[in-house]
Amino acid sequence: MKKTFFTAIILVFLTFFISAQERIETSNALLESLVKDESVVGASASYSVNGKVTWEAATGYADKDKKGEFTLNTEVRIASIVKSMTAIAVMQLVEQDLLDIDLPIDTYIPEFVQKGNTKITTKHILSHTSGISAYKNKKEGENTVIYMSLLDVYDVFKDRKLRFEPGTAYYYTSYGYVVLGILIEKVSGLTYEAYMQKHIWDKAEMTHTGVEKPGIKRENATTLYQRDRKGKIKEAKTNNLTNRVPAGGLYSTANDIIKFGNAIINHTLINEETYELMVQHHSLEKVNNGYGFGFFLYGGKENESNIIGHSGSQSGSSTQFFVIPSLKTVIVVMANTSGASREVSTVAGKLIDISQRK
Repeated sequence: MKKTFFTAIILVFLTFFISAQERIETSNALLESLVKDESVVGASASYSVNGKVTWEAATGYADKDKKGEFTLNTEVRIASIVKSMTAIAVMQLVEQDLLDIDLPIDTYIPEFVQKGNTKITTKHILSHTSGISAYKNKKEGENTVIYMSLLDVYDVFKDRKLRFEPGTAYYYTSYGYVVLGILIEKVSGLTYEAYMQKHIWDKAEMTHTGVEKPGIKRENATTLYQRDRKGKIKEAKTNNLTNRVPAGGLYSTANDIIKFGNAIINHTLINEETYELMVQHHSLEKVNNGYGFGFFLYGGKENESNIIGHSGSQSGSSTQFFVIPSLKTVIVVMANTSGASREVSTVAGKLIDISQRK
């Protein structure tokens, strides 16, 4: 009787162990395929369930010429994942009654130029329905000018014609989130960087996240790579991100982004009521994935807030971040190669299912 009981216990343990091992091996193989298929030079990924990291891995090179390995400590440009952080920072100010998202934004930023018949509000900008344009050309997108302040960046596009009357359509733009960075500075009295450090990164215990600054070399920074339309990878041309810091000018690591995701789930950064407002569909109807405030809504029209997150693509990086509150699961994939957004997002999507295997 005892032998049968203990045999059953051992079999249950082995089944669990084999299943867990299979999950890890499958996750590793999926991440490694990005390098083997020559989609990226190096990448890291991680997922957590119930607040615990159950898998993390890195593969490929941070510096291919020097054979420098890509590790979990390698810092990657996170691109537009920054928008989720900026949006949360704005909503923290709303929670403190320092900001009303329905008021014209020039209420808080006197320098802001209103051009439409309808006044642009913070809500419009959070949801990409303001009509503010994007980069005018490739030169602006691959910026080499060093801007000393966010207001200096605003000077670049402040007099440009709106694409549409605010609130009537959706148009994704990083310049809008530059304005939100100015808003944070005006309302909080802190620089954007100082505010994010104190109220986002420190609160979420993110110790490897910060503003990328031109001319400053970081020990764990990766070399930047670009994959062209023919699939050939080479080093990306030098550019700087001072024209988009609140929209895509930060670096981080996979596990710091996991911490950020868990801080969202645990309402460490914003309360539940604010979170629910942020993940409503604010981007009107003609959008493939709905958009809330700083988050894409990936769950499909019937379950739009079941999976939230953000993708990112810029010179030297392709990233994907998912948060699934109902499963208390966070997933991130980050690569040091631009032109690989589809491949990186596909891997992240497959990791959703794998992360739930027991």
